[in-house]
Amino acid sequence: MTQKLIAIDLDGTTLNNQSMISTKTQSVLTRLQKMGHIVSIATGRPFRTSRQYYEQLNLTSPIVNFNGALCHNPGQNDWNETYHRKLSRDLALDISALKQEAGILLVAAETKEHVYVNDSFVPYRDFFANGHKDTKALTASNLKEDPTAVLVFTGSKETQPLIQEKIIREYGDSVEIRSWGGEAPCLEIVAAGVQKALGVEQIAHHYGIQQKNILAFGDEDNDYEMIQYAGHGVVMKNGIDELKAVANDITYKENHEDGMADYLERYFSLV
Repeated sequence: MTQKLIAIDLDGTTLNNQSMISTKTQSVLTRLQKMGHIVSIATGRPFRTSRQYYEQLNLTSPIVNFNGALCHNPGQNDWNETYHRKLSRDLALDISALKQEAGILLVAAETKEHVYVNDSFVPYRDFFANGHKDTKALTASNLKEDPTAVLVFTGSKETQPLIQEKIIREYGDSVEIRSWGGEAPCLEIVAAGVQKALGVEQIAHHYGIQQKNILAFGDEDNDYEMIQYAGHGVVMKNGIDELKAVANDITYKENHEDGMADYLERYFSLV
């Protein structure tokens, strides 16, 4: 058997429309791990809101968070291939000031351990995974460290281009801005050069898995480089057209229909 690395996005891909991993998806991913394949999450979410899925799947592999700004192994604090790329504190505070713009519901600055927010809006049901225990107000007096990512949640995708243009005008080549789905549309700002493929490549290198033996699943703009990089990049039926254009394949079903699990069953001949 040739060992595969299976890199899976969360929202719109592994998770259904209730932000849950279905029984079927969990069963298929568990079977693949028992067969010796590596399953790794690659998500725009911080670890604090992806931890529950990591634990539910009983993963021991490294995870990619913040769209590739952080690659780490939660069970190995001394994992020597960890990397963590950050933004400047000033940028986070400047973007927070954009809250007055129409359509912005919440600005959140994420660090590895905390989230700093400038409103009480809850963008998705497990955004405050530990209640408000890890949450602080996004102010100059509170935010003392450089964040990993800044999230801008909007009322609709239609308002995002104007906000994105303002950020690019101010910070230009120093940042990457990506959108991802879920219950509230999100613009995520990370350091320039950051994208999920960086983390997936790091994990593949760690396990000695060749690029041709990487499968990647995604649905949104923030999955673009990962889908291109993988030896076999698969886009969800519910994914955006721009991503489908660079994919090797498309699932027959959507995320709320266990589309990824269905595809993996066919690909690995599990049925």
